[in-house]
Amino acid sequence: MSTRTATTAARPAAGPDLPARRARSRSPRGPRPWLYLLPAAAVLVPLFGYPLYMLGLLSVFDYRQAQVSGGEPTTFIGLANYAALLDDGRFWAILAQTVVFAAALVLATLAVGATLAMVLTRAGRVPRLLLSLAAMAAWAAPAMTGSTVWMFLFDTDLGLVNQVLGIEGFNWFYDKWTAFGVVGATVVWHSFPFVMVTLYAGIQAIPASVLEAAALDGASAWQSFRRVLVPMLRPLITIVVVQSIIWDFKIFTQIYVMTNGGGIAGQNSVLNVYAYQTAFGSSEYGLGSAIGVVMTLILLVVTLFYIRALYRKGEPL
Repeated sequence: MSTRTATTAARPAAGPDLPARRARSRSPRGPRPWLYLLPAAAVLVPLFGYPLYMLGLLSVFDYRQAQVSGGEPTTFIGLANYAALLDDGRFWAILAQTVVFAAALVLATLAVGATLAMVLTRAGRVPRLLLSLAAMAAWAAPAMTGSTVWMFLFDTDLGLVNQVLGIEGFNWFYDKWTAFGVVGATVVWHSFPFVMVTLYAGIQAIPASVLEAAALDGASAWQSFRRVLVPMLRPLITIVVVQSIIWDFKIFTQIYVMTNGGGIAGQNSVLNVYAYQTAFGSSEYGLGSAIGVVMTLILLVVTLFYIRALYRKGEPL
């Protein structure tokens, strides 16, 4: 046997399990990554799991004020509350109104946030600082406080808006559409800073050479924005849009405070307000819980898209 043959024979054969051995040698040692989620899960699962369990449980019972006070026994009715919702024309009307209102808020928030993000990239140091501070103040303001301030601005007699426009005695919250407009402006004022800061950070991360190359190719500012910035910011845009949908679909405070519980004859009601009034106004806690379950399922679907967008954010653009 030659020396070369002996050396080859002494060398271990590269069998089919060699890639597996190499993968094991590269695998991280210690606890698996999901173990780091256990402390957070230990807090969040009871905190959110128990209320969701009780919400679903109440939705399949005839639970009213008599059952709350213990005067009558609780009766299991299965899916009767959900069947009542399917036959309730008002529920479908409010659901459609909620979807349209939330869609309008998302579009307005994205437009305002994206525009101001572009302004931040072109503004000087002092204007950029002032705009950022103003946006953070709007973002940090509690919903109750912001709603009260906007109600005072649009007050019928003492409101600054009526004085500036030179109109007297105009009630912005009497008509359905003007009330929705004022409430929508308040929600956008609360929400646009998140979009602005997120997109501004994304724009800053784009190399300047990309925009310079577009300018050298003769692209205008609008063309650079539409054909260069938007495709590169698509993962971030997807995230802020889905997040805004979740926030705006479950709006409650601004509508309830500024329209005094949904406006005249409930003309400005949204699904969250309708669920609250059904449960606590009419003492139909089982039916109100069913509305809450429907809202949870809708938001769960949106959240799945949100999680998928988060995963896609790590993919190369």
